Amino acid sequence: MSNVNSNAAVVLNVVVDLSHHNANVDFKTVKQNGIAGIIHKATQGPTYTDPTYTDRKKQAVEAGLMWGAYHFGTGGDAVGQAAHFLEAVQPGPNDLLVLDFEENTAGDTMTLQEAEDFVSYIHEKTGHWPGFYSGKDIKDALGNRTDTILANCWFWLAQYGSRAVVPPAWKTWTMWQYTDGNIGPGPHAVNGIGNCDRDKFNGDMPALRKLWRY
Repeated sequence: MSNVNSNAAVVLNVVVDLSHHNANVDFKTVKQNGIAGIIHKATQGPTYTDPTYTDRKKQAVEAGLMWGAYHFGTGGDAVGQAAHFLEAVQPGPNDLLVLDFEENTAGDTMTLQEAEDFVSYIHEKTGHWPGFYSGKDIKDALGNRTDTILANCWFWLAQYGSRAVVPPAWKTWTMWQYTDGNIGPGPHAVNGIGNCDRDKFNGDMPALRKLWRY
């Protein structure tokens, strides 16, 4: 298993995740208000690319923020989706990559096997295991199982509550999306964005930079 700073006593609240649904973003203000890293939706399924991704990456990096990209997985050809993700992102050495594994309300949902195929392809092509974002969906899919390729990925928990419950396949969470900007504990907003998905990191700033290879 791969976990970053799993025994850390320090927890930082310095990461947000965004998509085109976050309409107005001022990355300089975001940086000035203590946010260190942005993880932005890049792709979904086999063909979709977030139209704001490229411009926002440039703006965020210029503002001095660490940058990451996530893919919303759907049912179907997982390797094709992974290839589409890498083609759209063109990841540099400091770009954090993540698979978003959750219910697809607009079509087929990615299966556990497809998720394993996706992260394996990313590892094969980049030499690094991506992050794996999920909540109830992975808990339902795995149950008490620990024998999954996904355990090589650092775990990003989606759970809007006061206590983190991590599937047995991981020793702990690396990131925790504790609010969607409305549901879950505060704080919900960030100056320069407004209400948004906010994420805690299980470690200190050197550990966060190590995760980001920054």
